[in-house]
Amino acid sequence: MLKKFQDIFSIPELKKRILFTVGLLIIYRIGGHITAPGVNPLALKAFFQTQSGTIFALYDLFAGGNLSRATIFALGIMPYISASIIIQLLQAVIPYFEKLAKEGEEGRKKITQYTRYGTVGLAIVQSFGIAIFLQNLNVGGAPVVTMANLPFKLLTMITMTAGTIFVMWLGEQISERGIGNGISLIIMIGIIARYPADMLNTYRAITLGNMTPFRMIFFAAIMVMVVASVILITQGQRRIPVQYAKRIVGRRVYGGRSQYIPLRVNTAGVIPIIFAQSILMFPTTIASFFNVGFLEGIQQWLAPSSWLYVSIYSLIIIFFTYFYTAIILNPVDLADNMQKYGGFIPGIRPGKRTSDYIDRILTRVTLPGAVFLAFIAVLPDILIYRGGLPFRFGGTGLLIVVGVMLDTLQQIETHLLMRHYDGFMKKGKLRGRR
Repeated sequence: MLKKFQDIFSIPELKKRILFTVGLLIIYRIGGHITAPGVNPLALKAFFQTQSGTIFALYDLFAGGNLSRATIFALGIMPYISASIIIQLLQAVIPYFEKLAKEGEEGRKKITQYTRYGTVGLAIVQSFGIAIFLQNLNVGGAPVVTMANLPFKLLTMITMTAGTIFVMWLGEQISERGIGNGISLIIMIGIIARYPADMLNTYRAITLGNMTPFRMIFFAAIMVMVVASVILITQGQRRIPVQYAKRIVGRRVYGGRSQYIPLRVNTAGVIPIIFAQSILMFPTTIASFFNVGFLEGIQQWLAPSSWLYVSIYSLIIIFFTYFYTAIILNPVDLADNMQKYGGFIPGIRPGKRTSDYIDRILTRVTLPGAVFLAFIAVLPDILIYRGGLPFRFGGTGLLIVVGVMLDTLQQIETHLLMRHYDGFMKKGKLRGRR
């Protein structure tokens, strides 16, 4: 393995890309410690310590902890992700966006531009909402905002919107001039930044006698198996063979080869968990601001420690897994594209028969992926409230970290193999996610 890392830094272009990526990620982490003007960070930190299990904690996870510190990157990359999801959903319901998605490189450029405009718009609205929220926040008699009303709102909107645009630019630069997956790497580095504190809490639990060594070894074995299963599901795919007929164009012969359509077990990625968390955390967040008996009852019913929460959470994840998979992967479009280029699935007639066949396989393949997503999502709550583990392991953070690391390894593997170096895997190229 040491020889592999030596090979990485022996390729000038790859070395330059890695160092460029690391440099931009360091800049992102430095900006994550610059507090926005007019905010009392200690009072805000005390508030967020009471908001575990609410939508604020979810947003703070993707912002890399910047929201709880009210930094210039408090919005993080979430406005960009929200804009991307909105544009992606619009492609399924608005013909104009669907047409852009099918126009190749030019269409993708326009979609990217619309995503950027949407990011700026969402950042302005969200930063204004955060400014109002912080002004109305009073923790233990100590106000969170120490500035006048209007100047604070303007400064917050300008600072946080500019911070979001800068983070978006960092992600695009990493994707273009670094090792790729810029936006994903920024999210991942924010999640990983929490791990040292979690490890410290685990060490304190062991030293204080709250967790026996045998119990810790047992949980460590569970963690290893969970990470291995996440990698397996993330990489897992069902390959549908496709045969292309020979075509003669001029003096060249096209087709006559066998390929396959890779249907991933987890096509939807981490999006279903995010949707499910947002839905379940919304009533809890509202209940935390109003002392109403009905809302407090809902908050108790939807507490992460209750089996009702676990059951509803799991069912919503399974539903959104199928829903989002149906949006981003259309069997009818796949069948039409195959028929257009002279492709067919052996033993299946082109057209409707092909689309029905792909839809049937996709439905079956998605089921284990949906059930696994539900299991990974509820695992942290089970380990904390039933097993006594002192930190959250699994869920959205684990899926993002494992997925991004696999994609990054694939990028590095491609650079090594292109220059006739051995990859990380002994048996050849690392199979990346398709």
